Amino acid sequence: MDLLHGNFFVFFQAIMFAALATTSLSSASLLSPNYYGHSCPQALSTIRRVVENAVQKEPRMGASLLRLHFHDCFVNGCDGSILLDPTSTIDSEKNAFSNKNSVRGFEVVDEIKEAVDKACGKPVVSCADILAVAARDSVVALGGPRWKVRLGRRDSTTASRDDANNNLPAPFFSISQLISNFKNHGLNEKDLVVLSGAHTIGFARCFFFKDHIYNDTNINPKFAKKLKYICPRNGGNPNTLAPLDAASAARFDAAYYGDLVHKKGVLHSDQELLNSDSTDGLVKKYSYDGEGFYKDFAKSMVKMGNIKPLTGNHGEIRLNCRKVNQYH
Repeated sequence: MDLLHGNFFVFFQAIMFAALATTSLSSASLLSPNYYGHSCPQALSTIRRVVENAVQKEPRMGASLLRLHFHDCFVNGCDGSILLDPTSTIDSEKNAFSNKNSVRGFEVVDEIKEAVDKACGKPVVSCADILAVAARDSVVALGGPRWKVRLGRRDSTTASRDDANNNLPAPFFSISQLISNFKNHGLNEKDLVVLSGAHTIGFARCFFFKDHIYNDTNINPKFAKKLKYICPRNGGNPNTLAPLDAASAARFDAAYYGDLVHKKGVLHSDQELLNSDSTDGLVKKYSYDGEGFYKDFAKSMVKMGNIKPLTGNHGEIRLNCRKVNQYH
């Protein structure tokens, strides 16, 4: 290769490397807490007002809104796909195993969307961002930590029930399955333990904890007996609810971890957090270090909110969170 062609080859390689480096930058780096500072300064206060009213009416709604953000981000990123209703072209994630007859709060999201669009004068705030902010505001409304939500996500124009079935962690998962699932989303063992702490304000259906209370041995017998009363082995209502943190279901705190230490985890997957050296110590630490849990929960929520967001010209700002804009 002569010098001229050699120099051109090196120059060409440099250009390609720079281009690849640019395109490989995470779209999460484009998110910013001040994203709506100019386009709609009233956006965040409007979302907070609607969330606070909803949680005041029904404290359980806080857990439901937080869960929507989780279940959105774990399926192809934080893109509002979980909000899409089924159509002839949308195989809604609402019908996935972990979501059907379980996820809720869609009416509150509709209310937020209407209020924030009115405050902004036009559709400026994405449904994906609404989920992220509503999750934070729900936690704060129930006494939990506050964090700066990074914003600028856009909404997907597709959804996938199959991807939801494949990507959402199931309540019967083992600790190794849980760790693997979280790693697939760029989250580590600490994130797993910390984000599981969201169950301090959650509820579970009998259908999801029946196997744990009748078949597992790592459960407090007296605690299991109480759950068996509302969730009989045969018959009964599979949708009967039990609080994941019986002592303080309407308050965001660290009591969930104390329950696990005493083998009072409602779900098999919760109690599994004590079955690994990489998670066991963290569960025990948070059981007495609520401040540490708050701090780490805020960090992990920001990290989770960065999972594959749509930014720039990707996706859209939905006019209605339940359906794709008509011009598609």
